[in-house]
Amino acid sequence: MTQRTQRIEDYALIGDLQTAALVGRDGSVDWLCLPRFDSAACFAALLGDENNGHWRIAPAEVGHFGQCDRRAYLGDSLILETFWETRTGTVKVVDFMPQRDRALDVVRIVEGLSGTVEMDSVLRLRFDYGHVVPWMRRSDGHRVAIAGPDSVWLRSEPEVKTWGQHMSTRSSFTVGEGEKVAFVLTWHASHQPRPDLCDPYEALEQSVADWQEWADRCQYRGPYREAVIRSLITLKALTYAPTGGIVAAATTSLPEEIGGVRNWDYRYCWLRDSTLTLEALLAAGYLEEASHWRDWLLRAVAGDPADLQIMYGLAGERRLPETELPWLKGHLGSAPVRIGNAAVDQLQLDVYGEVVDSLFLAREAGLKSESHAWNIQLALLGFLEDRWREPDEGLWEVRGPRRHFVHSKVMAWVAADRAVRTLEAEPKLRGAAGRWRKMRDEVHKEVCEKGFDPVRNTFTQAYGSTELDAATLLIPRVGFLPPDDPRVVGTVDAVREELGVNGFVRRYSTDGTTVDGLPGDEGTFLVCSFWLADALRLTGREDEARELFERLLDLRNDVGLLAEEYDPVGKRQLGNFPQAFSHIGLVATACALECGDEAG
Repeated sequence: MTQRTQRIEDYALIGDLQTAALVGRDGSVDWLCLPRFDSAACFAALLGDENNGHWRIAPAEVGHFGQCDRRAYLGDSLILETFWETRTGTVKVVDFMPQRDRALDVVRIVEGLSGTVEMDSVLRLRFDYGHVVPWMRRSDGHRVAIAGPDSVWLRSEPEVKTWGQHMSTRSSFTVGEGEKVAFVLTWHASHQPRPDLCDPYEALEQSVADWQEWADRCQYRGPYREAVIRSLITLKALTYAPTGGIVAAATTSLPEEIGGVRNWDYRYCWLRDSTLTLEALLAAGYLEEASHWRDWLLRAVAGDPADLQIMYGLAGERRLPETELPWLKGHLGSAPVRIGNAAVDQLQLDVYGEVVDSLFLAREAGLKSESHAWNIQLALLGFLEDRWREPDEGLWEVRGPRRHFVHSKVMAWVAADRAVRTLEAEPKLRGAAGRWRKMRDEVHKEVCEKGFDPVRNTFTQAYGSTELDAATLLIPRVGFLPPDDPRVVGTVDAVREELGVNGFVRRYSTDGTTVDGLPGDEGTFLVCSFWLADALRLTGREDEARELFERLLDLRNDVGLLAEEYDPVGKRQLGNFPQAFSHIGLVATACALECGDEAG
């Protein structure tokens, strides 16, 4: 089997608000986890080769890895249209997943636009991340695949010639102008009866209406509306509808360096994203989604503050053990492939500030208050009062030694500040405003004394370090210092100078350092580059901020999606895809450039 040669940006996303698939420019679905984002994949060619599972529909004449001529989402939706122009005619393939009622369906409709086109479909189902070959049989016009807990049914309307070959299910058919052939792939638990059949054309009509109705609720009306809407649709697609949790990405182990080992599982929900996610949803007018995310957050963090985790499963699950899958070669040979994430056990003190800040923001935005939310914040503040002086692993989840990361201390300041401000606005609430003011002052003083390099006029990554960290760009945004403070301006300039690559920003330097305890390198971090645009705007350099923002927009792929990182030398996207953090950054910066929101 041939390993996949597509770049990360060659993929588009479809999904049903419970899981998602990646469709390549060659018409192949190379990634799909069933039935949830964090379930085992039945198509895993993205991280291996075709024998690890994929489903390709394309004109017969284009060859094994032929690319489509163009593709786009249908309006403001997650319905992908892929166009192929051949010697004999033109054809369109429509790929989507209906928002799930009971069954999980992947629908692929082939439509002839002109002439006649011979089409091939090759389906290789491989359960358990490309490891398990299912037993295939025929039943009532379907091809049925069963292995352990999984059962998948494939049918076409009208029925086309289908046969088994080389451990795959193949179909061959011809479409003329105006003719259509619809394929429906349906998953269900193997011990349950087959769900009701999906009408592909009714499902398409309903999906178009559902997405358009949702997109019409967007209140952003600025000059970047197309990019903002696409990013919001992507965030919606990464939302696990039953709980409101938003996964960091739809994938695991897409590399931060081609051929490198920095490959992590991002199919979970991170507390670090909470405030920025809420800001983006609220700024765009999606109060219902913001409320669902806030409610997920409250459920996830409930319990002993000492047990607070940096990430959770889609429903708030706590156990996310990290393991490697040796049978997968990794994307473009980037091994190991990991599932689960060992960073779940790290101490990251900044998440306490993120949670308190998120709930403060939700209260200020007028989201209906939950009676227990304040009690949770009291418990978090009590823990942080005792522990904020300790070193931790920091925002970037380093796998090196713990340090006194400046960003972690700044977020401890944020927690105390937001608690004080809450009591000032609602003095009837229980609390210790005096103690929290004292804590706020102590943290502020310590950070300015130990986390600032007066010679270079910049905040550093950690106390006593000479390294820089793009997270310090958030200092004016969270209100730790005003944007016109010389220390803020100096930090923005230093980060841009020392961590900048072709105008974009790395998280921190990996050149000859042991900060993160890992070999190799990584690309520029897209959300950090959006943070730089925000910081430039706050410090009075709006023209530079807008120029950087528009350069970042140019990094999106042909259907408007961003991964976690970008390689400005190789000019390719890197890391898990699509990345919620990157799209959150895009929405927040676009709204800030339009509205001119102030810090804090």
